[in-house]
Amino acid sequence: MTGQARSHRAGEARRAGRPCSPGGRGQLTRKAARGRGADPCPGVRWGGFSLLLLNLEEYYFEQHRANHILHKGSHHERKIRGSLKICSKSAIFEPDAISQPIIKIPLRDCIKIGKHGENGANRHFTKYVIFTTVYFIKEHNVVAPYKIERGKMEYVFELDVPGKVEDVVETLLQVSTCWVENSKQTEITAILQSRLARTSFDKNRFQNISEKLHMECKAEMVTPLVTNPGHVCITDTNLYFQPLNGYPKPVVQITLQDVRRIYKRRHGLMPLGLEVFCTEDDLCSDIYLKFYEPQDRDDLYFYIATYLEHHVAEHTAESYMLQWQRGHLSNYQYLLHLNNLADRSCNDLSQYPVFPWIIHDYSSSELDLSNPGTFRDLSKPVGALNKERLERLLTRYQEMPEPKFMYGSHYSSPGYVLFYLVRIAPEYMLCLQNGRFDNADRMFNSIAETWKNCLDGATDFKELIPEFYGDDVSFLVNSLKLDLGKRQGGQMVDDVELPPWASSPEDFLQKSKDALESNYVSEHLHEWIDLIFGYKQKGSGAVGAHNVFHPLTYEGGVDLNSIQDPDEKVAMLTQILEFGQTPKQLFVTPHPRRITPKFKSLSQTSSYNASMADSPGEESFEDLTEESKTLAWNNITKLQLHEHYKIHKEAVTGITVSRNGSSVFTTSQDSTLKMFSKESKMLQRSISFSNMALSSCLLLPGDATVITSSWDNNVYFYSIAFGRRQDTLMGHDDAVSKICWHDNRLYSASWDSTVKVWSGVPAEMPGTKRHHFDLLAELEHDVSVDTISLNPASTLLVSGTKEGTVNIWDLTTATLMHQIPCHSGIVCDTAFSPDSRHVLSTGADGCLNVIDVQTGMLISSMTSDEPQRCFVWDGNSVLSGSQSGELLVWDLLGAKISERIQGHTGAVTCIWMNEQCSSIITGGEDRQIIFWKLQY
Repeated sequence: MTGQARSHRAGEARRAGRPCSPGGRGQLTRKAARGRGADPCPGVRWGGFSLLLLNLEEYYFEQHRANHILHKGSHHERKIRGSLKICSKSAIFEPDAISQPIIKIPLRDCIKIGKHGENGANRHFTKYVIFTTVYFIKEHNVVAPYKIERGKMEYVFELDVPGKVEDVVETLLQVSTCWVENSKQTEITAILQSRLARTSFDKNRFQNISEKLHMECKAEMVTPLVTNPGHVCITDTNLYFQPLNGYPKPVVQITLQDVRRIYKRRHGLMPLGLEVFCTEDDLCSDIYLKFYEPQDRDDLYFYIATYLEHHVAEHTAESYMLQWQRGHLSNYQYLLHLNNLADRSCNDLSQYPVFPWIIHDYSSSELDLSNPGTFRDLSKPVGALNKERLERLLTRYQEMPEPKFMYGSHYSSPGYVLFYLVRIAPEYMLCLQNGRFDNADRMFNSIAETWKNCLDGATDFKELIPEFYGDDVSFLVNSLKLDLGKRQGGQMVDDVELPPWASSPEDFLQKSKDALESNYVSEHLHEWIDLIFGYKQKGSGAVGAHNVFHPLTYEGGVDLNSIQDPDEKVAMLTQILEFGQTPKQLFVTPHPRRITPKFKSLSQTSSYNASMADSPGEESFEDLTEESKTLAWNNITKLQLHEHYKIHKEAVTGITVSRNGSSVFTTSQDSTLKMFSKESKMLQRSISFSNMALSSCLLLPGDATVITSSWDNNVYFYSIAFGRRQDTLMGHDDAVSKICWHDNRLYSASWDSTVKVWSGVPAEMPGTKRHHFDLLAELEHDVSVDTISLNPASTLLVSGTKEGTVNIWDLTTATLMHQIPCHSGIVCDTAFSPDSRHVLSTGADGCLNVIDVQTGMLISSMTSDEPQRCFVWDGNSVLSGSQSGELLVWDLLGAKISERIQGHTGAVTCIWMNEQCSSIITGGEDRQIIFWKLQY
């Protein structure tokens, strides 16, 4: 999208009152920032009426141009020009002149509504209302607590269109009757649905006359604290929302080509929400819709997802986890993505994105991010950080009848969000608290005070919001000069008091961001994720972590459909929304750690430490080859077929190459080992050990001996120098499927359901006595083992079975670390990432699965339409050989196939890549070996 187009859309978004801003500014931040700008016309109200003047579950139906007549019939009579808004719980008059207050008249306090008759020679009809309570709002366009007048009052309004008086009076009488007769929400819903049924989307609003309509339905556009009913329409190119009341503009339009992400949401604990983003990383969406029927939501999601299928990759929590682990996402970005996936939205204050308190030290003059004592313990919820308070809470918890909970308030709720944002979103606070600000001493006055209260307060367990780690300081500064009250000490509530180590609001945010991205937090953030989004959120994990909240805060904690009374349902929903909601659970097993430079020094299992600890020599070699590897993988999509040779009579099963690259050794199901000269392009040798297929091959260090595995249950050692079989290891009871070698140890996998580890050096001279191989370990499986692979340090081994299970073994103890059933058929190939953090497996089911070695968690899964028989990878990208003969380049972090490269005429069965990643050879069922050329 061009900058001009983005700027235009952002302008449209602002006019629509919806979020659309770069840099991750929150919706409340952005809306408030424009709230007191220069008025377009001096003396005329700008930004006066908004849906925030409505109550919870109230709807704005229509507006009429009108005059408010003061002192009707007297010589002091005068008219105030404005608009009369008819809503489901109130009538609101917005004067044009900003010096006059907005008048809100609750219909529940109505005494009488009627027509006033003819109005002199003008014959304009008027209507009158008599009320006992009236709210006066934003006088002189100043945001302040509402002024309330009580007592019997008469208000007379003169409508511009005489013919509308009857309808307006009838609507007001109908709505007010709902409140007088206490039928409330049932009747209001019926009125709303009747209005929606009488209207439909105006097709004249289509951007192009050739647009093809896919579906139309009723829905509500969701913004913080309020919703706006209307009609949703989707075509082959655009998504539209047309508000029933035409507010804030006649139609909101989103081009499908601009859409980057869509999420199904629960709204009010029901699966009715859909949120659409036109940016990759922004905190706020472009539109949030709530549907009346789950099927409508699912159908619209299907249409958009189908459109996006060939344009945008779908990201899962696991795919984001992989990006975060490997350093491609910052801690801030990862937390934003997790919040999004867990139904947290800036448009829903009961499910606003939640971020952790990171810093513990708010008293020092300098912030030392190298000192662990500077940080909060991320393994504990806020309520468990104070040991004495926790003991009191646990005592109460143990004495409590079922259902038990440890904390009577939540860590995230609308009240807490607006507590932090009151300086930039005062109208939201007034909306939530019926026209009042909170007590001045309970306001967000000081960072240190707020943290102290979260540690010591009997009922305060709140976490933070993303704004604490963003770029916009406005929520810390009273730039609107709001009168937020006077504290007991006599001082006015103004800017937020910062800790001594922060020289300015900008400095505070920068140091907070630095803390969030620090090594300490990177090493421990997974512990907090376990509490909020993971396995310690519910069940025994939550109990053990002292992380149990009120049952109503959890997904599935209450079945709203079982509540028959609509008003009781609204009351329950209101309680839930105001109390706050626990995020959707994303992980059910421990979340893996992040890969950080300091991670090597952390205490793990012996094998895990060994796999991470490279010797100085290995580090030097890696430094020398790193540039070559990076260059090769950056250009892997430009791979071109260079030469191909048909040297076998059946499928090629294995490839290995001498260190200087001159000799290529291959095995085949035709039972032969072939030696091919890359320089002369000639077949030099053909060796047969038995009449059974050979399954794999490798060269021992020194390039003097080739080892091959065979379906005849044996492993053969072939001396290149003497041109003859040197040794035979008869070590299995069924076919040997794959072999590996490291540091004088042979690892052999077999269809006899074992992987065996052997120690021994083959005889140097073909005439000498055969060497005796000692069996060091036997790794037993339930079924046939089809593939194995070692990590670079040879402390870990991964095996794949014919039934789709991937097993990770600790070779230092010969024990099974993890068993992951992640394929629906044979596991074709497995390999560790270069840093040993992850295992990749491919299967006959077409899946590419990434597994975290530390936890055994399946963290990413991608699917192709055919089996991927073999692969090589660098931890981020994969080059795989498919059943059809194509080579596929996969971008794991982007969760997409980057390139398809034509190659073999049958399945690609084996692939070899040199250490520098600069040379690639493949073998296939078409009996060919292909040499590939990288184009730089």
